[in-house]
Amino acid sequence: MVILSELPIPAGLYLKDPLQSKLGKKIISHSIILMNEIGFEAFTFKKLAKAMESNETSLYRYFENKHLLLLFLVVWYWNWVSYLIDYNTKNIEDPNRKLDLIIDNIVDATKENPSVEFVNERVLHRIMITESSKAYHTKSIDQENNHGFYQNYTNLIQKIADVVLEIDKKFPYPHSFASNLFEMANNEIYFAEHLPRLTDISVLNEDYCEVAKLLKFYKERIINKCDKQ
Repeated sequence: MVILSELPIPAGLYLKDPLQSKLGKKIISHSIILMNEIGFEAFTFKKLAKAMESNETSLYRYFENKHLLLLFLVVWYWNWVSYLIDYNTKNIEDPNRKLDLIIDNIVDATKENPSVEFVNERVLHRIMITESSKAYHTKSIDQENNHGFYQNYTNLIQKIADVVLEIDKKFPYPHSFASNLFEMANNEIYFAEHLPRLTDISVLNEDYCEVAKLLKFYKERIINKCDKQ
């Protein structure tokens, strides 16, 4: 399994690296649980400190605000998906099969990493579905992007786009297709759970097979159709 050093996080997201101390790891662990329970809007450092049985001041030594903490969690998830893609496609030659596996990993990256006990990937996936867009649909995104906070995401999308171009080197929209795969996976799950009239799929008992089926349907109709023209 992947080790921490293989999951780089932009240094500007934190004031003190939470991965280098017991308290910092506790902040990450408890923030995932609490944010999933009450949502980003209701989440505060005061509530987090109470859940941790710690003091609020100590949290501000690691993160300037809750937005950067959320973005830290989102970046971690992007890295985790990127790792799973590398791990599960490393011996796959057929780009179509490779993209199918990538879709599976995008839809349900809940496989837990025993080498990182303080991060529950299944619960973090829930945060990605419900809260992740709040990390980058903000007025500060351009400034944050200039600081490299979204480089991990662009690297992940590039990795998927490269596979799209393996299928069809003339496909005109590889990055758009790759980013839409990722965003659609989260949106479809969210819609199925909360706004079911916006989707045609169901996700009973956190079974996301229909979401993967939908994304693969788009892949066949868009990329493979273009490849045959």
